[in-house]
Formats: sequence, C-alpha cells, structure tokens
Amino acid sequence: MRPVTAGSRSARIQGLVAEEAAGRGARVSVLDVCAAAVAALPIGGAGVSAMSRSSASHPLCSTDTVSERLEELQLTLGEGPCVDAFTRGSAVLTPDLRADDVHVRWPAFAPAAELAGAGAVFAFPLQIGAISPGVLDMYAIAPGGLDTEDLADAMAFADTATLILLGTGTGGPDHGGLADLGGNRAEIDQATGMLTEQLGVGLEEAFIRLRAHAYAQGRRLADVAADVVARRLRFPPDPDQTDNDT
Repeated sequence: MRPVTAGSRSARIQGLVAEEAAGRGARVSVLDVCAAAVAALPIGGAGVSAMSRSSASHPLCSTDTVSERLEELQLTLGEGPCVDAFTRGSAVLTPDLRADDVHVRWPAFAPAAELAGAGAVFAFPLQIGAISPGVLDMYAIAPGGLDTEDLADAMAFADTATLILLGTGTGGPDHGGLADLGGNRAEIDQATGMLTEQLGVGLEEAFIRLRAHAYAQGRRLADVAADVVARRLRFPPDPDQTDNDT
C-alpha cells in the first residue's frame, strides 16, 4: 500500500525525481519531475511551461512529442487546461477531451489536442503562495481520470517542480535542498510580500529580486528570506544598487 501522509508522499516523490536525475548524472531539473511522473502515474507524457502575467510564456521541457505539442498548442492558442490552471491557480482536470463541454470551453485546443494524440489532459499550477512560475501538464492517450492516490501523487510532483523552479535547492541527486526549501515556503512568501511593500513592486518582481540576491551571494533562498523577514536585510529601490544588510 502506498504511504498516505503528506510528508511521506512528498519524500517518496522527491526520491523518484532524484533517481531520474542520478540516472542522467545531472542536477535535478523539471525534466526529471516529468520523467518520474510518467513512470509512476497512468499517463503517457508530461511537460512544464514557464508562465508569467508580465512576460511571454514558453515551454521548458516535455517527455515526448505529444506533450511537446500540447505545450506549444496551449501557449500559441492561449487556451487549454494549462492556461486555465495558471489563471485560476488551481488544478484543471480534463478526463475526456471528446466531451462537448470541453470543445465549447476550448474550441481550438480540444480538437487539436485530440489530433496530437491525447485523450485526457491534467494541468497543475506550480505555486508558492502568490508566486506561480508555470504549470505542470500531464496527458493520457485514452480518456479517463486519475484516482485519488494518483491525483495526490500528481500534485506532489507539481509541488516538487515548484521547488525546483523557484528554489536554489537543486544541487544534486540527494535532493536535500528540495525538502529544505519546501519547509521554508511560508517565510519565502512572507519575505516576498515584505519586498513588495518595501520596493513598491509586484510579487513577481519582488521574488525575482529575492532570488537574484540569493544567487549573487551564493546563499540559500530560505536564508535570504529569513534575513528579510527578520529585517536584517533591506533592498534598495534601484535593482542596480547593492542590496545591504542592516
């Protein structure tokens, strides 16, 4: 029987992702999330698209030609589960692309997705608080939904992809940084919110500044966030100036 607690599920999923990275002999990436999801779930393929409300969205990775086509179709047409999941901030599950209401909802995407070889599509937004860098898409060749356990696992895969895209914890197959970053989500979100007030910018730009500082200083994102929350670190309005400890 599969573990059912959130912590054990997360650890198991992160372990599967780390194994994919170890097999490639590379740093953990969202491609490993997609590959591990395909191996663990009743799906034919998966892909991740980077999405933003202020700049152009683009596909990041896909496991096969069908998932690649689905990512391109949604971003090109501006409709589909991926687009809706990002806009709403919640999972969009489409167990049967042939359904009439699906064709009404996405008149361009639905028939094109069927033609590409998909029978069902499941989209999961990647989020930490109000920050969302993209969407994890999964497709199945035949129509059909995900059962409760598969859905919970799919959400855990999306959770892991979020940590990889937003965090600095992607250093190696031991995936320790992923779990560490996940434990500090609330503080990262709080620090981002504080920077929006301090700098007078939106959440997305505030998070970019937070992550850029962590990268430039060679520090963990969680540690930088902790300094901001504790008011040990303040950011100047001009991003070209040096951020200073107080």
